Amino acid sequence: MTDIYTPPNVWTWDAKNGGKFASTNRPIAGATHDKVLPAGDHPFQLHSLATPNGVKVTVMFEELLEAGKAAEYDAYLIDIGEGDQFGSGFVEINPNSKIPALLDRSGAEPVRVFESASILMHLAEKFDMFLPKEGAARAEVLNWLFWQMGSAPYLGGGFGHFYAYAPEKFQYPIDRFAMETKRQLDVLDRELATRAYIAGEEYTIADIAIWPWYGQLVLGRLYDAATFLDVESYTHVMRWAKLIDARPAVQRGRKVNRSWGEPHMQLPERHSAADFDALPKG
Repeated sequence: MTDIYTPPNVWTWDAKNGGKFASTNRPIAGATHDKVLPAGDHPFQLHSLATPNGVKVTVMFEELLEAGKAAEYDAYLIDIGEGDQFGSGFVEINPNSKIPALLDRSGAEPVRVFESASILMHLAEKFDMFLPKEGAARAEVLNWLFWQMGSAPYLGGGFGHFYAYAPEKFQYPIDRFAMETKRQLDVLDRELATRAYIAGEEYTIADIAIWPWYGQLVLGRLYDAATFLDVESYTHVMRWAKLIDARPAVQRGRKVNRSWGEPHMQLPERHSAADFDALPKG
């Protein structure tokens, strides 16, 4: 790094600063425009995008449906590049303007649920699946669920941003966040050496939360960074990632609210299981 930055006395926002995602970030909250969200017929209305945080929730819904639960949902695309997350209807569900956002209409009154971990817990408790009811087993699942919520910003907003998306590459932030990402992978690898899934021998919302980030990272789907991070050396994480990747519900969940990549992987909106059948064959 050749230029030394001296912070001003008072920071001011340069709307052009921020690289690829400059248009999605701003230092204030609230809606920028009026936009009513679409609504389908199902009890659950999901407004999201197939980023790792969005994939958590679509995988959860598909796993519930796979298990025979009455968890039918409508999934609508939120295009963060176009600023959909700042529309008035979306902000009513999530004042933080981040995907995913869920409106649960299954009860007497609609319930808004935002933050991916909150949505996973809400659905797990509603359908009594993927989260033990009490005791040490429940605590262990929640330990790892909240580990993911606290750790992934270093992976996505830290490593991913500076390695893949920043307008210029600088060694210091890349080294800093690569080190932390590898430390986190080592945490997972050591745990997964002694158990099938991250919280024990049962698949839970902890796996559903962690896999879209760290599982897809080691499978080479995030930031084109698999070689750089030497992901093959994390053999237990790789075993776990492939195990979850083979689940049919995970394969479906990855496609929902996705509008890029191979055509057979794109299902921008999802309203029924038949929508998957209409996709081109991969």
